[in-house]
Amino acid sequence: MIAALLVLAQVLGAPPATPSAATPVAPRPPQDWSRLAPLRFVAPPRPDPGVSVYVRSETQAGRCAATTRTADGWALRVDMAALVGADGRARQIIPRAIDCPTVEQFAVGLMSRTTRDNVDAAGILADIWLKTSLTFAWTN
Repeated sequence: MIAALLVLAQVLGAPPATPSAATPVAPRPPQDWSRLAPLRFVAPPRPDPGVSVYVRSETQAGRCAATTRTADGWALRVDMAALVGADGRARQIIPRAIDCPTVEQFAVGLMSRTTRDNVDAAGILADIWLKTSLTFAWTN
C-alpha cells in the first residue's frame, strides 16, 4: 500500500518531503577540535578497569591497531566531541576516527552514560561543542 502511494506521488509530481521550519538543526562539529573547550563534569567519572576488557579483546583480535605501549602495558585513547545544551544534556557525541569503529562506538556509549546528569553546564547558554576523551588501559 505504502509503495503504491509513493509511486503515485512520483507520477503526480508531488514535491519531495522537506523538514519543517520547526525542525531544529544541530550545529556541525568544527573540523579543528583543538579550539574546543573541555567537557566538565559535576562529579568526576570513576575509572572502571572492566571496560578495558572489551577494547583489549578487539585489539588482540586484530580489529584495532591504534594501541600504544605504556610502562604498565597497553593503552588506547579515544577523543570525542560532545554537543552539549544549556540544560547540560549531551545531544550528540562523535568520536575521532582511530580506524577501530567498534571501539569508537563503545567509547561513545560509555561517554553517553557518563554525561547523563553529570555535565557541568555553568556558563553554557546555547548548544556548544566540547571535547573529551576516554583512555582504555590494560596489561598482558
